[in-house]
Amino acid sequence: MKRSSIVILSAVVVLFLVSWILKGASFSGDDNPYLRGFLTTAAAFLTLAVFSFLYQDNPFYKFAEHLFVGVSAAYWMVLGFWQTLVRNLIPRLSSDLAAWFETPSKDISLWYIIPVIFGLLLLMRLSKSAGWISRWPLALIIGYTAGINFVGYMRSDFVNQIAATFVPLLVNWQGTGAFFSDFSLAIDGQFVMMLSNWVIFVGVMCGLIYFFFSKEHTGLFGSASRVGIWILMITFGASFGYTVMGRISLLVGRLTFLFRDWLELIG
Repeated sequence: MKRSSIVILSAVVVLFLVSWILKGASFSGDDNPYLRGFLTTAAAFLTLAVFSFLYQDNPFYKFAEHLFVGVSAAYWMVLGFWQTLVRNLIPRLSSDLAAWFETPSKDISLWYIIPVIFGLLLLMRLSKSAGWISRWPLALIIGYTAGINFVGYMRSDFVNQIAATFVPLLVNWQGTGAFFSDFSLAIDGQFVMMLSNWVIFVGVMCGLIYFFFSKEHTGLFGSASRVGIWILMITFGASFGYTVMGRISLLVGRLTFLFRDWLELIG
């Protein structure tokens, strides 16, 4: 290890210990002040380690990244063991084993041995000579998942999207006189609802025209195509802005933690 790396690592360790002691002293009224101080300091240093990637890739970022992946994998493994195996599988296979795990027993069914066998076959992936056996349960899982989700996605992302575009262009229409006499700019008013439906109708039609390449985009057809481009760009911009807002909210949360909970510079 280079001398500069040793100096930087030593400085980080010293700062961590100082922060731990100071934060532990600030939590003197708690039952475990130094444990809470250690957790707060560790969270702050891991946050700064991740932020350090903005400068360049470095060992501190790699440590935080590997720690996050390892903890996440261990968390999901433990959660899967207790939620899937202990609470759902074992009570259906053996009441004695369920009593040993202190979980309520359920109706015994030997059909649940089949997923156990598939689960064991998946572990054959660890064998070089018999690893091909794991492809069969993996293929079953992927095929089953795809078949189950196909109906849901077909309904929510395709059929419902198309059905949402079939909106009435004249909402509660009772004539021109009634329209102007009851004119209102309220969000649930007749004018706003009709305007919204017209925007949906025109936006969908112009967007479809933009992707229709069997006819040259000239004249009225070309104008509708250019309106379709504007509709698409506004939609993509709104989606991107929504995503950026979500990421900025996460950044604000981490900065608030650093300056309020760790450094106590803001109230």
